[in-house]
Amino acid sequence: MTDGKNEGTDYGADYDVVVAGGGPVGLFLACELRLGGAGVLVVERLAEVDETIKAGGINTAGAVALYRRGMLPELAAAWERNLWRMRAFIGERSAGERSAGAPRATPPKFAGHFAGIMMRGDLFDDSDPAFADIGPADGVGLGVPQAELERILAARAERLGVEVRRGVELTGFDADGEGVSVHLGGDNTVRTGWLVGCDGGRSTVRKLAGFDFPGTDPEITGYQAVVEMTGGERLGAGWNTTDVGTYVNGPFPGRILTVEFDGPPADLPHARLRSRGGTPIAPITAEELQASLRRVSGVDEVTIHEVHSSTRFTDNARQATGYRKGRVLLAGDAAHVHSPFGGQGLNLGLGDAMNLGWKLAAVVRGLAPASLLDSYTAERHPIGAWVLDWTRAQIAVMRPDRHARALRRVVTGLALTTSGTTYLVKQISGVWQHYDLPGEHALTGQSTPDLELSDGTRLGDHLHGGRALLLDLADDPKLRARAEEYADRVDVLTAACPGRPELTALLVRPDGFVAWAADKGDEGGSGLGDALSRWFVAV
Repeated sequence: MTDGKNEGTDYGADYDVVVAGGGPVGLFLACELRLGGAGVLVVERLAEVDETIKAGGINTAGAVALYRRGMLPELAAAWERNLWRMRAFIGERSAGERSAGAPRATPPKFAGHFAGIMMRGDLFDDSDPAFADIGPADGVGLGVPQAELERILAARAERLGVEVRRGVELTGFDADGEGVSVHLGGDNTVRTGWLVGCDGGRSTVRKLAGFDFPGTDPEITGYQAVVEMTGGERLGAGWNTTDVGTYVNGPFPGRILTVEFDGPPADLPHARLRSRGGTPIAPITAEELQASLRRVSGVDEVTIHEVHSSTRFTDNARQATGYRKGRVLLAGDAAHVHSPFGGQGLNLGLGDAMNLGWKLAAVVRGLAPASLLDSYTAERHPIGAWVLDWTRAQIAVMRPDRHARALRRVVTGLALTTSGTTYLVKQISGVWQHYDLPGEHALTGQSTPDLELSDGTRLGDHLHGGRALLLDLADDPKLRARAEEYADRVDVLTAACPGRPELTALLVRPDGFVAWAADKGDEGGSGLGDALSRWFVAV
């Protein structure tokens, strides 16, 4: 890798790609672009990592994506640090109830939640085929706070040679057929081949580019905060439903969340208020949080003395009709906004970045036509639409009216069954996600199984460099010969997989999804040539 300047197509630009927004999605996208050989500049309005409490976990789909880039050890260490905070909180809550000599409480096995209805880990059937061959990133996910993930990705971006300018805000841009002039305030303008908006729910890039952004209006005001308070022992631990709304206490000391069905905040009625971009909003006071917590919980004795971190949010649910307009693209919250329930937003954005990064890098280097980018919207838009509906459904179950409460009791009953819990966990974890790709094999379009190979490695170990991989499991020279002309884009690995004797070959895209697969009886790789030319043909 070089210093991150333009090293692809020579069109007089300063950078191949400018990424607006240096949160986890923007940083992960920048890393993916650098792996593909693109020169990248990230501009971020905030001067430091945003420590505001936001997403608290990475689901299975997100963890698998990061594992395929060799990041699992760092994430596991961060998860372990977070577990200690959770253990301390549960231990403090139970201290007065434990008999002398009884062990301290530890967090129960947690499989996620739907509208605050907890999925019990002991009811989750992890032998379900959807969870087969996930590999070291198995389970439902990792409890890694968003700020911690951002720091991990920022360090990775620096190692890869991504240029990140903090305290710099995109103020406008002019796009033409050859590239984009990006204005960064004052007389500071940089020229780039492509611009990607990862600048949050109130995206400046999306607004200036004129993307359509239809959806449904919000009906809640939500707060999430870390505070110092007294009287908290009167609050129920975890998720609590009352006649007024919903509140959460935990899973670590001082973390609270409230939801009231009184419409959105008056100052920003149609915005997700915790986004990175846009006009700064009024700070949240201790009095404002305390009033909401008292209203929802009914506990008047609770008093908030200090606010360490806080955010407002709504259930505004909107999605861009397309993720590309010429040389401008969107990813993450810039492309879709929704309520935070179920922890889908961060993971959805990571998937966007993984899908877009290798494709855009191939285009800017002249290794693929710009039409390859059409597959980005085609593949990611349906998953985004599903997430929006998933969060809308949770709002319906959380409403305080009698019809919604009746529905909640029905869903709770289903969640107390093994089949119901397993179904919900599959949705929460993202293991259901796939793309509608050409090909008849059952694995085509699926996230690749993390096969254990005879040399002691796993398939994911061979995807760290962000290149495509042809895995030859039958030692077939005809198969390998078909991939020779793509040697600058596709690695070839010959190995054996005792656990899947019927499988003879896989073509895995850089994002870890199967582009083509073959079983015994398909000697010579029928269909492999079409798959290679579809995804890796040069301009």
